[in-house]
Amino acid sequence: MKRLKLLLIALAIINLFSSKIYAQLAPVDSVIEGNINSNATLTSSKKYLLRGFVNVNPPAVLTIEPGTVIYGEKDSKGTLIINRGAKINANGTKQRPIVFTSQQPVGQKGPGDWGGIIIAGKSSINVPGGTATLEGGTGTIYGGGSNPDDNDDSGILRYVRIEFPGIAYLPDNEINGLTLGGVGRNTTIEYVQVSYSGDDSFEWFGGNVNARYLISFKAVDDDFDMDFGFRGNLQFGFALRDPNIADISGSNGFETDNDGTGTFNSPRTLPVISNFTIVGPMPDTAFSNYNPNFKRGAHIRRAAQTSIYNSIVMGFPVGLLLDGAAVKNAAIGDTLQIRNSIWAGLRYGQGITTNQSGFDVQSWFNSTSFENRTYSQSSSVGLIDAFNLTNPVPVPATNSPAASGASFSNPRLSSFFTQTTYVGAFSPTEPRWDDGWTNYNPQYTNYATGVDEFDTFIKTFDLYQNYPNPFNPSTKISFTLSENGMTTLKIYNSLGQEIKTLLNSELEAGKIYNVDFDASSLPSGIYYAQLVQSNKSKVIKMVLAK
Repeated sequence: MKRLKLLLIALAIINLFSSKIYAQLAPVDSVIEGNINSNATLTSSKKYLLRGFVNVNPPAVLTIEPGTVIYGEKDSKGTLIINRGAKINANGTKQRPIVFTSQQPVGQKGPGDWGGIIIAGKSSINVPGGTATLEGGTGTIYGGGSNPDDNDDSGILRYVRIEFPGIAYLPDNEINGLTLGGVGRNTTIEYVQVSYSGDDSFEWFGGNVNARYLISFKAVDDDFDMDFGFRGNLQFGFALRDPNIADISGSNGFETDNDGTGTFNSPRTLPVISNFTIVGPMPDTAFSNYNPNFKRGAHIRRAAQTSIYNSIVMGFPVGLLLDGAAVKNAAIGDTLQIRNSIWAGLRYGQGITTNQSGFDVQSWFNSTSFENRTYSQSSSVGLIDAFNLTNPVPVPATNSPAASGASFSNPRLSSFFTQTTYVGAFSPTEPRWDDGWTNYNPQYTNYATGVDEFDTFIKTFDLYQNYPNPFNPSTKISFTLSENGMTTLKIYNSLGQEIKTLLNSELEAGKIYNVDFDASSLPSGIYYAQLVQSNKSKVIKMVLAK
């Protein structure tokens, strides 16, 4: 009888959890699913829902009007795929950006709520045979085969936000926020913000598409990942990490590979990157309070020949790792270059490193002609408020060392690049290029009404899905209250047995509370958190996976 009672309690908890998650999904006017085989237009007068893998097939062009909102369905892993020979014309404006986002209720959105955007082209990649299948389980083919077209045009992505995408189809086989596979140089990618991606924000699989004005905000895995022969030009990028959010595989700012095993297959991965600002999880005042899965500001490995100029990388446990003999030799041979850049926040991490004995990577990085600079503290870079997680100001102060020191004399910095005197993504004197079209607090935006509901949100009684989930060994639980009073937060196992009391105290309404749950001593399994105040109660389900 006791076991039956416990089981009934557990079932009640599950029902409470289910009703919470599936209530109040954002309303939609039209569902998009299956194949798009002819030209189609999405208008700003409607809200759309991507259901499952939506394939735009050649010769179709998918046009999306400025100001259009498209949700991704969570259960079906809604994903937009632009296949080779098809095009996307998502040409938003600063005043009316195009938004791809989560359908989940305000306050309950999270990384991986839907798939993301995949664009496949016919440009060259370094996989033998010239074509390959993108990761993520969509079956998308990319690359131009034996007759690649490096001038391939897959369309336009301009003034676009991609929020809460990035799902793990299988372990080590994920959909990123924006995936570009074999995309050619006549494609336009600019003014794109990827926020809260459950995997990488941006990943390039080969190809030579150029891009500028890119933002990676609170990603789970890497911010900018490049491999399989990617050799495009990238200028003006900003990444900001949440100290609590990192991937078990190890989260980096830049991660670059020639391919998965480090062969010398051609074309080699050789992106040319300038004017990026990569801000990690470690401000000077909180250098030890970050997710241990954070790794490096830049990880160059597996025979990549990445070149970085006029950029800032700061606040990571390891600043730079040159990984492997092929990368070491590329640095010595000057096919891998880092010039006129700033690495900072090195006092609490490992700084400029390599795993190759006999290579003095510090002396290489600090070569006088390279004009690189390092600082032990990120604050020494003089960015106004770069670590602000809801309203970042990654702009150099007028006396900042980043306000000067850039150079564009290197022949790799072609006419694509806009010449600046400052280092990093933003000018100390000119208007910010991220003003007007970005959203650094999308969790509380109600796209059905266009209203920011943060003030309402923090005055409601609610318990929000823990993050990360699944987790090991710890996770963060957040909640808000509608009134002042005695509040308890308890943990139960799948039988309804109380495991731990995390909180039992008088609390005030109008705040977001964050409580850490350390499950180091508990076995893998399903657990429940219950928030109780007066006659109100909320429950969430959590998965501990050791």
